[in-house]
Order: sequence, then C-alpha cells, then structure tokens
Amino acid sequence: MAALVVVGSQWGDEGKGKIVDLLAKDANVIVRYQGGSNAGHTVITDKGTFIFHLIPSGVLYRGKLCVLGNGVAIDPGGLIGELDGLKKNGIAVGKRFLICQRAHVIMPYHKAIDKAAEQAKGARRIGTTGRGIGPAYVDKMARVGIRMGDLLNPDVLKKKIQENLVEINVFLRRIYNVKGFTVQAIFKEYQAYGERLRPYIADVPLLLDRAFADGKKVLFEGAQGTHLDVDFGTYPYVTSSSSCSGGACTGSGVGPTNISAVLGVTKAYTTRVGGGPFPTELDDAMGQQLMTRGHEYGATTGRVRRCGWLDAVLLRYAVRVNGLTSLAMTKLDVLDGCKELKICTGYRYQSKVYREMPADLEVLENCRPVYERWEGWTSDTSGVTSYNALPRNAKKYLARVKELVSCPIDMISTGSKREATIVIRNPLVRSKKTS
Repeated sequence: MAALVVVGSQWGDEGKGKIVDLLAKDANVIVRYQGGSNAGHTVITDKGTFIFHLIPSGVLYRGKLCVLGNGVAIDPGGLIGELDGLKKNGIAVGKRFLICQRAHVIMPYHKAIDKAAEQAKGARRIGTTGRGIGPAYVDKMARVGIRMGDLLNPDVLKKKIQENLVEINVFLRRIYNVKGFTVQAIFKEYQAYGERLRPYIADVPLLLDRAFADGKKVLFEGAQGTHLDVDFGTYPYVTSSSSCSGGACTGSGVGPTNISAVLGVTKAYTTRVGGGPFPTELDDAMGQQLMTRGHEYGATTGRVRRCGWLDAVLLRYAVRVNGLTSLAMTKLDVLDGCKELKICTGYRYQSKVYREMPADLEVLENCRPVYERWEGWTSDTSGVTSYNALPRNAKKYLARVKELVSCPIDMISTGSKREATIVIRNPLVRSKKTS
C-alpha cells in the first residue's frame, strides 16, 4: 500500500494540478480532501487545457477513481457544470467519480453572505472569491450545515432549509440590507441537484479503507496552500479549511497511519493572491517580470498574483507543519535570464531577525526580508527533462533551497506541459510502506 499527500507549500497556486496529474498515472485512487470551487488546478495535455475547481485532475486518466472527501465544500451546480464540461471534451467519468455523503453543500445564502461580508469590510478585505466557501464551513461548525446525503432525502432537505432561512433571512436583511431567499426556490433547485448527483454519492471512508486493504495506491490532493491553512496560515488572511497535510485525514476519513509520504509543491519563487502579509513581495520591474513570464493570473478568478523571491522561512515552516518528505519545484524556467536571484533566509523586525515563521501578523506585515544573493543563469531551461541538463547555477540554486529547508527535491517542473518535468524520484512509487 502507498498513500501520498500532495500539499501546497506557499500561499497556493504552486502548480499542484500539474504535479497531481503526473502522479495520478501511477495511482489507483485520487482524493480531494478540502476546500471548495475557489481552487483552480490547471492541466495542459495534448487534448487541450483543463481547469479543475472540484474534480481531482487525475480524472484525465482512464481507470482512475476520483473522489471528493467529506472535507470539501461542494457547490453542486458548479460541480455538475464541471462534469458536463468533461463530457463535452470527450472525458467519460462514468463510475470513476464519487462524492462523500458527509461533504457539506454550499447554498445560495452562503454566497450572498460571503459577498456582502467581504464588501462590508472595506480596506480590511481578506480577498475571498465570494463563492460561499467560508460561510459553508461556518455552518458546518455551527452544526446547521446541509450535507450531500441530505440532498437525497427531500423531507430532511426541506426541513433544514426552512430552519436555516428563519435566521439567515433576518441576518441578510438587517445586517447587510440584502434580500432574503424563499424555501421553495432553494428546495426545488437543490433537490434537482441531488437527483443528478445521486449516482456519485457514497460512503467514501469505507471505500478508502477497502482500497488500502486491497493494496491500492492512493493520492491525496489538497487545495490552496500551507500558509492559507485556517490554523497554521497567515491568519486571518487564510482559507476556511485545513489545507495542510493533516487535513487529508480529517477531510477524507482515513487514519494518519495510512499516510506513507507527503510531497510539498513550491514555485521557484513566491506568489500570493489577495490580501495579507508577503515579506518578499516585489513591487518593481522584477516583480512585474515574474508575473509576466510566469503568467501569474488566478485560474479561478483571473486576479493578478503578487510575486516575490523564494522565501525559505516560509518553505521551512511548511516542511515542518506538513511533515514533508520531499518537494516538487515548479516554474524553474521562469527564472531563466535573471542575472541575480535572491532567497529569503530571515525576517528583520525592529532589532530582531526571525529565522523561523512568526505567528505575529504585526511582524509579518512590517518586517524586512534578509536575503542571500545567488548568480542566475542565461541558458533556456524550458522543457528540460534531465537534471544533468540544467545549468550549473540552476543546480546550485536548487541545492541551496534543499539545504535551507532540509527537504529533498523529487520533481522539477520546467514548463506548463506534462512532459516538461524532471522526475528525480517518483514520490508515489517510493512512498510504499514496508513492514
């Protein structure tokens, strides 16, 4: 049995979609364990470009079972649209896709609350996508959420909608001056969603237990990144779920002893979407160059990503809280032609230099990065598939990152296409447990 968790090591947008797509070739089951349709995983193949918001990107391979765990907040309308899009592009999902009956559902009022609350914050906005994910998780913790299994029981579904709207409609009108919702309209819409999705709704923890018992290879896919984790990220500028590796267990119903290895995905530099501290952010021509060359626009929202140098403090923290066993570095080719590269090794705040990630937002927002300077390379690394073919200075850069964060690099992406990848070691194949 082998089970590998793939997580983002920065603020999301690290290129996890491509990495998961590559690894899925050797997996039997691919599980998405948290987040909602605010995530966007892009995969470029000979059949075209696919952007996944909910369905694991492994669905592009035949014979792979793709699963949405209980930790995912599901927008059923968006999910149906994604399924229809795959069918239109000749990807037959059939029985290769399942949804946990315990996964919570995003309702129309969640989206209304999300958008109204973000607008009301003014300058304090955190950069939410307005897709209702945060309010859906709030209802989950408040024990008033609606789950996928509820969509299959009309009486239960209608009762829960009625009970929730009593309070929610008052809240929307009085706090945000937003029009409320009617029970019948939501019930009709979501009952139809339930019927459409009925064939896919299943007991996922039981299914995964049987997969492990049968010796299957299971690949767990996270959304967002470590520093957007609700507990361990740059709070409050975070997402509303556990995007670290621990979320793979709580978000899919498997025990931690089933996990064999954890792969962290990091860019060769750093990006961030939305508000929040970003110590190495470059508000200059270099930052613009990284943004332009890296095509740094959100797959879900189209928003421009903020860009900066690689942050080893940020990355070392991700190694620790996720228990990373190896790294996959993406977009190395974006650094081609840079005369000088910088790696952040600490944060200077007042008279102190922090070598480890501080939890204090005041420090993160007002610190100055402490940099090491490294000579760049002029050779074109785009599409390189052999480590030995990389420029000498690129190898030096990779070796220093590995040293600073105390984690080996297993994969290096040198372009957006599948084949533009250097695989030093396959982390899924070598993650097999031995007795």
